[in-house]
Amino acid sequence: MEGEKLQTTKERFLLSAMQHGDIKAYGVLFRRYYPMLCAYATKFVELKDAEEIVQDVMLWLWENRETQTFETSISQYLFKAVYHRAINLIVRHQSQLRADTLFYENMQEMLQDTDFYQFEELQKRIKEAVDALPPAYREAFVMHRFDNKSYKEIAEVLQVSPKTVDYRIQQALKQLRITLKDYLPLILLLLPKNILS
Repeated sequence: MEGEKLQTTKERFLLSAMQHGDIKAYGVLFRRYYPMLCAYATKFVELKDAEEIVQDVMLWLWENRETQTFETSISQYLFKAVYHRAINLIVRHQSQLRADTLFYENMQEMLQDTDFYQFEELQKRIKEAVDALPPAYREAFVMHRFDNKSYKEIAEVLQVSPKTVDYRIQQALKQLRITLKDYLPLILLLLPKNILS
């Protein structure tokens, strides 16, 4: 019990110092909790996702240090925050998987109803829509959808974060949905790589 009390006292001291803007106290908390939080998160998600989740939680802790209150200990708070973010990521991945399955099923149905002339017309419309995207969105979208590059690979080529790549692709898809409406599911099969060259 004595050890727990001392640990809690030290924890409170570091937390109070951090809340008053002490970057060194934050550094101590970061170094103390980062490895164990990453290890904990890998029980639910892959290591790269675990590291990103923990970095986000720790960054959030610093950015909200002045306004956040902790009803439990900071360690309990951090573990709960990591747990909830990991679960949210799993749910998002599962939703994406279901959406992708439905996407391909719909695409195949539409392909069966598409004749040669519709195919040519659609190719033209898709090319125009992709060409009309802002350059940054178009570049990320093309590399992902047609060059089969992962977000990480695209991020390395463009020298941006994977989150930025994700944002650009999502914005490209949003714009294409507006421009192409019901035809978007055909993009992956109907747009050959050389049409963008």
